[in-house]
Amino acid sequence: MAEFIDLESQDGVRMPWNVIPGSKQESTNVVVPVSAIYTPIKHFPSMPLLPYSPLRCRTCRSILNPFCIVDFAAKIWICPFCFQRNHFPPHYASISDDNLPAELFPQYTTVEYDSPGDTSPHVPPVFLFVVDTCVIEEEIGFLRSAISQAVELLPDNSLVGLITFGTFVHVHELGFGIVPKTYVFRGSKDISKEQLLEQMSFFAKKPKPAVGVVAGARDGLSSESISRFLLPASECEFTLNSVLDELQRDPWPVPGDQREARCTSTALSIAASLLGACVPGSAARIMAFIGGPATEGPASIVSRQLSEPIRSHKDLDKDSVPHYHKCVKFYDGLSKQLVHQGHVLDLFACALDQVGIAELKTAVERTGGLVVLTESFGHPVFKDSLKRVFQSGDYDLGLASNGIFEINCSKDIKVQGIIGPCASLEKKSPLCSDIVIGQGGTSAWKMCGLDKSTSLCLFFDIVRKETPDATMQSTSNQFYFQFLTYYQNNSGQMRFRVTTLSRRWVAGPGSIQDLISGFDQEAAAIVMARQVSFKMETEAEFDPIRWLDKALINLCSRFGDFQKDTPSSFSLSPRLSIFPQFMFHLRRSQFVQVFNNSPDETAYFRMILNRENVTNSVVMVQPSLISYSFHSGPEPALLDVAAIAADRVLLLDSFFTVVIFHGSTIAQWRKAGYHNEPEHQAFAHLLRAPHDDSDLIMKERFPVPRLVVCDQHGSQVTFIYFEFAFCILFLLKMTLSFFFLRHLICLAFMHNVQARFLLAKLNPSATYNTEASLPGGDIIFTDDVSFEVFLDHLQRLVVQ
Repeated sequence: MAEFIDLESQDGVRMPWNVIPGSKQESTNVVVPVSAIYTPIKHFPSMPLLPYSPLRCRTCRSILNPFCIVDFAAKIWICPFCFQRNHFPPHYASISDDNLPAELFPQYTTVEYDSPGDTSPHVPPVFLFVVDTCVIEEEIGFLRSAISQAVELLPDNSLVGLITFGTFVHVHELGFGIVPKTYVFRGSKDISKEQLLEQMSFFAKKPKPAVGVVAGARDGLSSESISRFLLPASECEFTLNSVLDELQRDPWPVPGDQREARCTSTALSIAASLLGACVPGSAARIMAFIGGPATEGPASIVSRQLSEPIRSHKDLDKDSVPHYHKCVKFYDGLSKQLVHQGHVLDLFACALDQVGIAELKTAVERTGGLVVLTESFGHPVFKDSLKRVFQSGDYDLGLASNGIFEINCSKDIKVQGIIGPCASLEKKSPLCSDIVIGQGGTSAWKMCGLDKSTSLCLFFDIVRKETPDATMQSTSNQFYFQFLTYYQNNSGQMRFRVTTLSRRWVAGPGSIQDLISGFDQEAAAIVMARQVSFKMETEAEFDPIRWLDKALINLCSRFGDFQKDTPSSFSLSPRLSIFPQFMFHLRRSQFVQVFNNSPDETAYFRMILNRENVTNSVVMVQPSLISYSFHSGPEPALLDVAAIAADRVLLLDSFFTVVIFHGSTIAQWRKAGYHNEPEHQAFAHLLRAPHDDSDLIMKERFPVPRLVVCDQHGSQVTFIYFEFAFCILFLLKMTLSFFFLRHLICLAFMHNVQARFLLAKLNPSATYNTEASLPGGDIIFTDDVSFEVFLDHLQRLVVQ
């Protein structure tokens, strides 16, 4: 697997099949789709930055690359995609074998071009904070502090604006700090962009544009009007902090049997229209801080009556959700507006109950926005994640904007689509396949926001037909892919990155070993994870467990070695041996198992999966486990209940949560304070080592994971009481939301149930119904089958 990681470190690309099946039928038989996970602006220290414009093929518009055939004497290059002969321009006159431009060096399959001719003025980055005030005073205090710290971290030239909302939407005028001024809009009313501009006096000093001029174009507005609401951070910091200091909870009374009147959709619509009017096409972000469910406006997710519960997965499955489809339609329209404007929607949802992430998912994902979900604005997950957005240096997110992603392929490949944070530009071309997956039917996509870990999963359709003699490969047995990314970096400079790949295709009876040698198990697992998550969201009658099991059985039947009807004879090549384990953990993951998760939580997990690279995504599916003991240094441990021991400390990284788990003996010694005594420095070092490693993980991760520190046997009895109390409250059919009750009980018992974060991820090889547990180990209270039982059933089905 190391060679595939090396390919990622060179080009930012991981492919399940690094040797491509050479025909349509073969590509169907290999089960795992021919696909690629590409990180468009991944940081490469050795990547050249070329200070001139790229050279394009005059027919297919692909870029000069190391796979081109060059005739130095005639000064001609042949495009590998369409075989067009192209002449080099005059400034390439000195090209020769000994004098190659960087884009022809074999090792520079990824290059980046600067734009020396770009003389357009760089609009500074824009941050429009949209703040929910329908929260308790304590949460308002947390929000006030977090936003003030964020403003201090902003570049001085970045523009800042503020909108607060509750029953009404308040657009704050920051350009005149002497007398605070606010424009108020009714939260239950849908306001158009034209109405917004008229009511906010944008045309008081400059006439309204004539008919035919695009409403909201910058030349139709006065700069003085724009600067009333969007000011450089250095100029409005005092005024903004003054407004935040006086920020109070929404004053409108709320009856005891009702929810707050929270007009989230109206506030976001006004924010999008304001940015579209003032700074269209700029690097602008709407940063929404939401503390509860939307109950007012055109896209409320639930009514104000507490007697109406917020939708659950069961409600969505039965299609008994009165607000859901209308809400999704609204945010789908908002996402199109934001994509057209080139703006990003970031979502920070901090509440015990649901806020509507499942409905907002389209708008956040298609604009490439960031998303954070936790229980409170005072939680470290929120506070540390918000700081990371504006952090610079080694842990800079590398935020970029105004991205356009395009692809070129060999003539025997078509593009089915992309699953990831992008939006289709609906650019029809011969490259578009009739089969659509995700954002398909195009060869170009808009990426309003992206960062150095943003990854796209591209699906390909092999259209090459079987030939009479498939083993006789043609003179060109290579497939070529070229990924083109235009984007604006965080300094405001336009860049153009080009990644060109070549993969060999194989066909015929002898192709199986070649395919196995090029199989990337980690990339294949993540492609399957994205695909099954997408199918669960878009296909009404879809059984994810059955689909995954069928795919795994077919893959093992095709590439495994076995004798018919003899399960013990089954074996897999080392290139595929870990893939069943990945599928076992994927079946049990939060991406597939939605029971006990709200629709918001499920949408959140899938949004993060769809934007992260392979390395991070693998940790989400199959967490990593490190063991610490007196007998050896930190070492990887099997993700199994057998890894638990009284004299060990375990560090679990599941991406969303980092767990430090102390064995019972270690926990007793810690409680006795032995680590504070000079003669027990080795014990103090043992306790400190997992914390140091977890700090490194959390510093480079976004969103910042939840840190859980717990002890062995700290949750068994309490968890039984937790389940009992939960069932009683649920059966009482109280007016509070099902998931709100669950969160309340979780918080009440949090100190004791934290060990469940570890136990839920382990292979249940020892459970309450096994004959005997491991000496000094632990058991898991579950009816799930262990990996050994899963593998035994797989072998029996494969050899049938």
